[in-house]
Amino acid sequence: MKDITLKQIADTLGISITTVSKALKNYPDVSPKTKNAVLELAKSLQYTPNSFAVNLRTKESKTIGLIIPEVVHHFFSNVINGIIEEAEKSGYLVIILQSNESLELEKKQVELLINKRVDGIIMSLSNESNDDEHIKEIIKREIPFVLFDKISKFINCSKVIIDDQKAAYNAVEHLISKGCKKIAHIRGPVNPQNAIDRFLGYKKALEKHNIPFDYKLVYTCKNVTFEEGKEFAKQIVKNHPDIDGIFVITDLVAVGVLAFFNEQNILVPNQIKIIGFSNWFMSQVITPKLSTVDQPSYEMGVQSFNLLLEEINQKKISLDFIPKTIELETSIIERESTSER
Repeated sequence: MKDITLKQIADTLGISITTVSKALKNYPDVSPKTKNAVLELAKSLQYTPNSFAVNLRTKESKTIGLIIPEVVHHFFSNVINGIIEEAEKSGYLVIILQSNESLELEKKQVELLINKRVDGIIMSLSNESNDDEHIKEIIKREIPFVLFDKISKFINCSKVIIDDQKAAYNAVEHLISKGCKKIAHIRGPVNPQNAIDRFLGYKKALEKHNIPFDYKLVYTCKNVTFEEGKEFAKQIVKNHPDIDGIFVITDLVAVGVLAFFNEQNILVPNQIKIIGFSNWFMSQVITPKLSTVDQPSYEMGVQSFNLLLEEINQKKISLDFIPKTIELETSIIERESTSER
């Protein structure tokens, strides 16, 4: 069945195409009688607007692109919810793409979204992202663009972040306040800025409290997985049996650490205390419950879309947009893995 056109409705009713268009858009200069006739006929013929034609006229697609490293991660799923709910309020469709932490895939996805002529792009960089050329192409084409969570400090665009260094500092200081004197750090890969900043926060907290920093106590994740948490926990017990605290890059890895300790009957927090990062839902159901840094993921999604929409609207009326950075607050959630017993 062919799509019904404005011309067919106009010819059937003996009115102009312009009048049909105005009636469908509820213009006040169309009489109620004509408006009702148009709406009833359009409904009976199952007329739907040609979105492609509308996009050509308005130069808007009413779609935005979202590129994230992984969909299944609790943090990113909450960000997605925040973005989608805000986008729907403004009539935008969100195209969600997953880079799988791959720079090459990330580049292809950026190219795809550019070719799709999306109205804007929101993105969290993959762990492999150390080449900004594809990002610079977005800026060069003046496509509204927002980075969140895993960002590049060298890209001049709007960003929604937390202070990862401060959050990590607070997490390690929390361990120290609970009596920990030898603290290991399971960190993220070397590229992402947030992994770098959390590592620096770890070092600063040790320095502030006169605890010597030892590179041998730092374990670097490649893929940031549950399995890596278990493996690093095994290495820590074997090589540093006197460790009494661990700060872990994210809750998923920390749950792996806890799982290994539970298997080996190593008592947490009596023998060793652990704090994670992000406040994943699993941190509340594992035994013992995991202390963590609460990262406002849903709010990060909301703020990311609103920043993007602000830039889209500014560019619609040909106003220069000055990129903004929104920094959200974090907090320590103390649970059983660091509590006194």
